Amino acid sequence: MSGIFRFLNNKKFLKSNIDEHLRINFSFYKYFYIKDKIYIKNKIKKFFKKLEIFGRIYISSEGINVQANVLKKFFYIMKKFIYNLHLDLNNVFINIGIDNFKQSFFSLVIKIKKRIVNDNLKLSLLNSNYYPKYLDSKSVNKYLNNKNVIFIDIRNNYEYKIGHFKNSISINTKTFRSQLSNLFRYIKNYKKKKIVIYCTGGIRCEKTAFLMYKKGYKKVYQIYGGIIGYVNDCKKNNNPVNFLGKNFVFDFRLKENITQEILSNCYHCSNKSDYYLNCMNEKCNLLFIQCLICSKKYKSFCSEKCLIKNN
Repeated sequence: MSGIFRFLNNKKFLKSNIDEHLRINFSFYKYFYIKDKIYIKNKIKKFFKKLEIFGRIYISSEGINVQANVLKKFFYIMKKFIYNLHLDLNNVFINIGIDNFKQSFFSLVIKIKKRIVNDNLKLSLLNSNYYPKYLDSKSVNKYLNNKNVIFIDIRNNYEYKIGHFKNSISINTKTFRSQLSNLFRYIKNYKKKKIVIYCTGGIRCEKTAFLMYKKGYKKVYQIYGGIIGYVNDCKKNNNPVNFLGKNFVFDFRLKENITQEILSNCYHCSNKSDYYLNCMNEKCNLLFIQCLICSKKYKSFCSEKCLIKNN
């Protein structure tokens, strides 16, 4: 890594005309066996702090899950570091945020977890003979127009509410664990059909597709890179974007703008809105949608009760 740090300390590079403040939001994940989790954590922590990369990182024996942002001028240096961090991360697919006008994180949090996504499953993707079937944006658009193909949204109901693929099925739960518990109740009649599953960046679909395969669903497809990968691939190849509304993200932005459609309504009234916020009452902290009119009326609280309590 010494060569990378020499590059960082090169004064000509630091004084280049690249925008000093523009940050790129990025994410990636990989399921692979990590023997020394502390070592990986410390390597990332040291490097990311030097480059002032902010984000949330989960490391476990089953792999790594990263959501972060980096200064544009350091993006390719960061990418090279990740590729060389572990043999299994060489050329790992890195998703670039759809919306890079807002910063996603303002601090760095790295945690060692039992799972890189909270699924509560005993199944492991490691050392399995399962190979996912991925779809690019062109194939996704083709399947969207096929009535014999079922689209399943592998996200929480509040994510689905502000944006989704038309006619996709939502598993009406608030957590991924609950969703997996209820999934087969929703898809029991589609065992012989082609099923396309999607989530934000793909990580939840990896476990879901494997679980479905184990349950006898053999025609399961995943959107490569999730919603983020789909939109970026559409833009790259001039394909129409058929995702409607906004993409919910688990950071300070809360959403990425994809299309102009507003699919959801204000928590208090019937006005169209997709503006998520947490109730200003810290003891409540409810995540809800509020329009500008009601936001002014309730002062960003979820109810008069919370508003009164904080006055």
